[in-house]
Amino acid sequence: MPPYRATTRRPKSLASTVLALVILAVMLFPVYWMVNSSLQPGATAFTTSWLPVHLGLSGYRQALSTQGGHLVTSIVIALTATAIAIVIAAPAAYALAKFPGRSTRPVLMSTLITQMIPGIVIANSLYQTYNSLHLLNSIPGLVLADASLGIPFSILLMRSFMASIPGEIIEAARVDGANPLRIFLSVVVPVSRNGIITAALFSFLFAWSDFVFALTLTSANTVTPVTLGIYQFLGSDVKQWTPVMATAVLASIPAAALLVLAQRYIASGITGGAVK
Repeated sequence: MPPYRATTRRPKSLASTVLALVILAVMLFPVYWMVNSSLQPGATAFTTSWLPVHLGLSGYRQALSTQGGHLVTSIVIALTATAIAIVIAAPAAYALAKFPGRSTRPVLMSTLITQMIPGIVIANSLYQTYNSLHLLNSIPGLVLADASLGIPFSILLMRSFMASIPGEIIEAARVDGANPLRIFLSVVVPVSRNGIITAALFSFLFAWSDFVFALTLTSANTVTPVTLGIYQFLGSDVKQWTPVMATAVLASIPAAALLVLAQRYIASGITGGAVK
């Protein structure tokens, strides 16, 4: 490469790097401020210092004592809703991907339309049904509601993964005498591992961060997810932000940990190692 091209590209590369670092710093500043405020005892909205000079864990102790049960409730609801969403969405996605018919396009269009309906509309509709079925203020009620968020998205996502599976793999399993259920469990599911993990991750995030269903479908303190717990923790007059920010940090840990653990599965290829 000629020297003049290298010299002209270096300033552009340096400018792009600086711009990317500035954008990253702006995006991560709320996270830093959340952690910073959680480590400063007696922090308020106006007196929190920019650097955590006097560190303390009193906010985390208070957060665990008041919001620990809410965190456990959210974990139970999110994991159960994710399991239900994947168990229902995976066979549906496989059927839509590998057994197309006249009803495939209407089903996909209906599934896509469900993603456009605001959550508050669905919550208000579910309230009357839940009241008749006695599912208000219950963990099963919130599990079903949160699963309804993950199922359509998981179907659309996993269908695109399963549609890219080579037909020769499925045909070879069929020739070997495998029945449709065995083909799905032993061939399609392992090959679609990356898509299933991605769908499960988003389904968990949907359920973990849900606030609309938790606020609408619960009117008592018997079942309180952490999102609703933080909302109630804030109250009308918050003077001490340390326990509030500590609760927010604790609530961010499961989602961040899952994102780190699932990163390599999301980034890897869908059919890598399928043909041996």
